[in-house]
Amino acid sequence: MPQSPTTPVNDIVAPDDRGTADVLELLLVLAREKKLILQVTLGAAILATIIVFLLPKNYTATATILPPQQNQSILTSLIGQVSGGATVDLRDLGLKNPSDVFVAMLKSRTVEDALINRFDLRKAYSKKTYEDARKVLEKRSEIDPEKEGLISIAVTDRLPKRAADIANAWVDELRTLNQSLALTEAAQRRVFFEQKLAQERDDLAKAELAMQQIEQKTGLLQPDAQTKALIGAVADVRAQIAAKEVQLQSLRTYGTENNPDVKRVERELTELRAQSAQISQTQRSGSEPAESNLDVPTPRVASASVEYLRVARDMRYHESLYDFLARQLEAARIDEAKNAVVVQVVDRAVEPEKKSSPKRLLIVAITAIAAFLLVCFAVLVREAIRRKQQDPVEAARLAQLNHYLRSSL
Repeated sequence: MPQSPTTPVNDIVAPDDRGTADVLELLLVLAREKKLILQVTLGAAILATIIVFLLPKNYTATATILPPQQNQSILTSLIGQVSGGATVDLRDLGLKNPSDVFVAMLKSRTVEDALINRFDLRKAYSKKTYEDARKVLEKRSEIDPEKEGLISIAVTDRLPKRAADIANAWVDELRTLNQSLALTEAAQRRVFFEQKLAQERDDLAKAELAMQQIEQKTGLLQPDAQTKALIGAVADVRAQIAAKEVQLQSLRTYGTENNPDVKRVERELTELRAQSAQISQTQRSGSEPAESNLDVPTPRVASASVEYLRVARDMRYHESLYDFLARQLEAARIDEAKNAVVVQVVDRAVEPEKKSSPKRLLIVAITAIAAFLLVCFAVLVREAIRRKQQDPVEAARLAQLNHYLRSSL
């Protein structure tokens, strides 16, 4: 009876042994090509070293600011009562965080263009247009709100002094933009009264010039007591009406028609207009009101005195209105100072002493590691292809693949 063939024990390879053999075989291939691997790795490291020393140095300066915080105590307490004492973040309700608002203001085109003009960054960055200069400035500037509520402004530049100056200039331009915006009710009133006061200043100058011309024309330098009384009576009422109109316009900038202050000023304005109409009617009729201090009505005044009275009355009117607007403007500035949105600087940017980039040692190390891994991979792929070519079947498949690649080209 024929004996069944048996397989030698030494010819049986366990799966773990086969895996170990494959790893050892890979290591043998790498060891055989160690000279090539070391040469490529060393060459890449030397090349990277030369390149990093040719790269320009960059310096980073950082400024830190503290934006104004929201007064959330009352709102938070009310929300806590409704939510049963649970903690509620106001950002979950759609309310803006002050840091987000100021970051958006810093990244505005107004602030960026001001920085470009201030430091002539188009020339420094070799850019012709503001748009290209803004892109470079945004790339070199990092504006990040921190968890503690602060805002950090980091600027990278080839010159350490310019990096610090630009970082501090971000803060300065933010303050300038903040002051130009009417963020509070008091600021809105201040802007309104500034515009009105500037207009009234021009009107008062014109009235003074007209007064000077009428004095030279008529030769009247001092009106008598009756003319003074008439000037005061008419001009005071007109000035009060104008003041109430300005006050009403100011209230309507932030209040509705149902606002109690708006209704009160409208009522007072109506009474003053009625009083002005009564005085005008008295002057046209030549009669005298019962409680008037005027002894001589307007139609009896000489023509020169009448002309003088008219000009003097206009000047008195503009003087009274100018004084009223000046007082209102000063009051609005005081209120604005109390409620001012203040940007506090925690750390001003200082000229950096050490460069921030390039990190030469890190770049050389990463380049050397990448070159080592790539050349090892290339050696293993080349060895795999060589072994495939030794197998007739695999060699035929490789030749067919090579034929397809050449025909496609």
